[in-house]
Amino acid sequence: MQDIIKKADVLIEALPYIRKFRGKTIVIKAGGSMMENKEVISGIFQDIIFMSLVGIKPVIIHGGGPRITGKMKEAGIVAKFVDGFRVTDAKTMKIVDETLEATNKEIAKHIEELGGKVKTLSGKKDKIIKAVALRHKGKDMGFLGKIVSVNTKPIKDALKDGAIPVITPVAVGEDGKAYNINADLAACDIAAALKAEKFVLITDTNGILRDESDENTLITTLKKKEAEELIERGIIRGGMIPKVKAVVDALKKGVNKTHIIDGRLSHAILLEIFTDKGIGTEIVK
Repeated sequence: MQDIIKKADVLIEALPYIRKFRGKTIVIKAGGSMMENKEVISGIFQDIIFMSLVGIKPVIIHGGGPRITGKMKEAGIVAKFVDGFRVTDAKTMKIVDETLEATNKEIAKHIEELGGKVKTLSGKKDKIIKAVALRHKGKDMGFLGKIVSVNTKPIKDALKDGAIPVITPVAVGEDGKAYNINADLAACDIAAALKAEKFVLITDTNGILRDESDENTLITTLKKKEAEELIERGIIRGGMIPKVKAVVDALKKGVNKTHIIDGRLSHAILLEIFTDKGIGTEIVK
């Protein structure tokens, strides 16, 4: 009986948050590493389906980093990164495009098997993301793209139809060529263009740590200025840099609140959005 009462208490705690976010858009970026753990990704998708069923509008942007690196290795191509951004030559771009498209279909199939309604969307084919070549710190990054505009119509059409949009972070350039977009930054700009209530970035870490070797140094709440200072001081570094820059940019562009959470924790999204305490790192204006 006590277990039943506890479950009822959880639902009661979630109720005001369901009311608050009903009808609102929440953009979720799922890292490519999440796809390699079926149990973890199933929990994430169950959370997202729950959100959709209670009237919230979730939008998924996914990565595919580990799979892309693996495919590059098979092709004899050495992966190169600058501050967490992948240097993308023509051969790498072809691998990126093919791998992300396959991942997109796999995600959609998984959500459907769990009972969710889904719509697969390509940043390139559906002309959602337009980009130009990005130079990072004066370096030629090949077909790594910088977003210049986001077309939200295909996303909004899917949401109106009650579907969960799942989007690949590949863009089309004015030259008609495909460009690789960092998935964190793609999610940021899509969240801003949709005027999302929240932007949730799912990772395989606890959140932002003051000491990356010590999980007990988790920072639960940060203001965007403090986050930028941590990057300048070198406390936030490597692959976490584009993630933090993405959520900070999302705040600057009008998203109300951003979160970096650990997708390995069972039902991490529900715990972050529908409970008083939450988990991970919350970055606010």
